[in-house]
Amino acid sequence: MELPSKLVEAAVDQIASLPGIGRKTALRLALHLLRREEERVEAFARSIVAMRAGVRGCSTCHNLCESAFCRICEDLSRDASLVCVVEDVRDLLAIESLGTYRGRYHVLGGVISPMDGVGPADLYIQDLLDRMRSAPEGSEVIFALPTTMEGETTAFFLYRKLGSLPLRITTISRGVAVGDDLQHADEATLAQSLKTRMPYHG
Repeated sequence: MELPSKLVEAAVDQIASLPGIGRKTALRLALHLLRREEERVEAFARSIVAMRAGVRGCSTCHNLCESAFCRICEDLSRDASLVCVVEDVRDLLAIESLGTYRGRYHVLGGVISPMDGVGPADLYIQDLLDRMRSAPEGSEVIFALPTTMEGETTAFFLYRKLGSLPLRITTISRGVAVGDDLQHADEATLAQSLKTRMPYHG
């Protein structure tokens, strides 16, 4: 369908480039923005530009932040000997929403997926290895990765790389259904899976 304005067309194209948004939804959102007050649209646009310019990855764990380190890594009350490895920030937020985990995190930025052209070098795996080599003896690494084939492949790869270090390596229990992403699990299931984590044996 040809739109009556090239400016609307350009806006729809950009909105439709976002994941999970088709052209019909993009058109609806564009028309909604046209009906908003100009000041509110400008504030909306400024917030997106500011987010893109100002948000960065934490130097330690790759969580989102606006300075060198995220608030979790800066929190001295968190247990630095406990590191929960997650696929992305959405999984970190899912665990944080429970309010029970008091350790730190490491965000990989994805999982190993040869079909999608994603290998170990494309993720923050080397950062994790370097981090754990200097961790105190007896530290624990928790694999809180998706129960998909890609998640299992990533966990096994990490286990092979970390296995020679004096670490306790565990994984969340299987309360999270096989094939599920962490952020889609309900809070009770996720909390129980984390609480009843078990040694990882590859």
